[in-house]
Amino acid sequence: MLTSPSALASQVQKALLERNDLFSGFFSREALRLASACREMSDRFLEGGRLLAFGRGPYATDAQHVSVEFVHPVIVGKRALPALDLSIAFGPWLEAIAQPEDMVMGFGPPDGDPQVQAALDVADLRGCMTFALPGSQGSYSFGAVTSDAFLHQEMVEILYHTLWETVHVFFEHRELGQDVGEAGFLYPFLGQDKQQTTDVVEEVAASIKMKVAEDAKLRAQVAEEESGRIADAVLAIRDRLGRGGKLILFGNGGSATDANDWALDCVLPPAGDAPVPAVSLSLEPANITALANDIGAEVIFLRQLIAQARPNDVAIGISTSGGSKNILMALEEARKRNLLTVALLGYDGGEIVRRGLAEHALIVRSDYIPRIQEVQASIYHVVRQLLHAQDHAED
Repeated sequence: MLTSPSALASQVQKALLERNDLFSGFFSREALRLASACREMSDRFLEGGRLLAFGRGPYATDAQHVSVEFVHPVIVGKRALPALDLSIAFGPWLEAIAQPEDMVMGFGPPDGDPQVQAALDVADLRGCMTFALPGSQGSYSFGAVTSDAFLHQEMVEILYHTLWETVHVFFEHRELGQDVGEAGFLYPFLGQDKQQTTDVVEEVAASIKMKVAEDAKLRAQVAEEESGRIADAVLAIRDRLGRGGKLILFGNGGSATDANDWALDCVLPPAGDAPVPAVSLSLEPANITALANDIGAEVIFLRQLIAQARPNDVAIGISTSGGSKNILMALEEARKRNLLTVALLGYDGGEIVRRGLAEHALIVRSDYIPRIQEVQASIYHVVRQLLHAQDHAED
């Protein structure tokens, strides 16, 4: 028997809300350790250290996300910090380039990844600061908090967003010695007076908890306002998949890493789930750079969509702003081809909503990109889980 839209909406709401207690408990325990780790990271960056990140399978997308967040910060005026994603060959790459001042971050499933931990151990012997997310040992590490791979990955995303936000506070504080520049709105308690960073750690830890509370409030808002639309999207996607379609995902920057993660979650699902056919147009650097170089960045998804789209496919654009031209053009083409169009958006949905380019627009109504992305990850993980649940409902 098929699940009714209202029953499915209730499942969506429950799944979103259950995350908040887990995340709040974890960061209540870890905030002080994270603040201290960020203080050490700021020292290492100022000494010329780099952040080297890696993972396997879906966890490689976390390394991608870390790299883009640090190199291309979302707050205007923040400097680019050196970060690299080494996932494609992390063992040999670490052997070749890791230096004692570097920071090395390894991602894996809830019960850890022995290959990732072994690489972190090598980095530790070189004097690097290491983050085992999760793992048995490192400069910063934690064990399994949940057995759910999706909840674990969402929690880790909040963690590395917190690291990025807090590192800027610490090293600007050290370097300027008087204020925190444009990061002041993140941590207003720092004020304009020079402070010792040892005195700031506890206040930053309190602010980390505050950020997680804001994240929980936003997720609860989405659970209240968007559950019905998310359920409708699940049913519509399920129908297209049943007719032989696939998901075609695309996004820019951090949203590109989310598109990649969603696609990998479909084809490499957690144990017990059936694979779902999906591709990410953001996972094709040769195509992207060729198109951007020869024609322009606005066509990087459009031209790929023209090549890849088949009847009954689902085009899914991910954008925090809802206004990226290359997303708009790809969705326009998808509509012309009668593909099902879905958009995962922030702010008020932007031009995608105003121009009606998505039959299913799922909006996280916030203007702060890290919080938007954290809740968007919850949404697409819930969608992925409920596609599987629908399979069982029809058995």
